[in-house]
Amino acid sequence: MGGVMAVTPAHAMTAAEASTAIRRAVDEVLGIINSGRPPAQMYGAFAGVFQRHADVDAISRSALGPTARQMDPSSFGQFREAMTGYVARKYGRRFQEFLGSRIEVGAARPLKSFWAVDSTAYLNGRSPMRVEWHISDKTGQPRFFNLIIEGVNMLASEREEINAMLARRKGDVGALIADLQQAG
Repeated sequence: MGGVMAVTPAHAMTAAEASTAIRRAVDEVLGIINSGRPPAQMYGAFAGVFQRHADVDAISRSALGPTARQMDPSSFGQFREAMTGYVARKYGRRFQEFLGSRIEVGAARPLKSFWAVDSTAYLNGRSPMRVEWHISDKTGQPRFFNLIIEGVNMLASEREEINAMLARRKGDVGALIADLQQAG
């Protein structure tokens, strides 16, 4: 038994599985964007993609910071749901820029305890944009938990924005949840 066992990032997920999971999410998003549906219908569809392909718990906990640890499960569930809608609306508005565009998903590489999957977005009339996806299978399924778009870290940006919103509400998480249900 004296052998050394190789450890791969993100539990047992392989680089190919990480890239495939991101490709599925990208294909779903592009399908919604190019569907011609009204924005309100697209936001609901984006929320579904987010719930299926993102680690919404990890994103919500990171965005809320230490306050998340102080919340009871019911309140955190309400925040998580509000955060899902907020992200779908906020980024869904930006996705309009992707109409008729394409995204090439490249290789995955190990990074800390997860995988980083590189992709390039080719938007009509614009220079290509580099997008790095962070994905793990800590939930038991491959789920992305961060995007870095042209060097801008989505998780860090959302954490800063959510904490500023919470500070403006003097720490009232209920008020933050109510505002998130309308924001984005």
